[in-house]
Amino acid sequence: MGRAAAVTAELLAWWLVLMAAWLVFISTVDALEGLVGAGCALLGAFAACAARRAMSER
Repeated sequence: MGRAAAVTAELLAWWLVLMAAWLVFISTVDALEGLVGAGCALLGAFAACAARRAMSER
């Protein structure tokens, strides 16, 4: 698997985990909540990937 595919797979995995957590913690699921959750989960996924990469380079 190439580097780009590995990074994409890691980002997708983090996004799925964080999006699932978002859906568990909200009380009502509508379109706006889903979009906000997807955006926040994507930002969190980028941060998690960057933090893991920073710690592995130590």
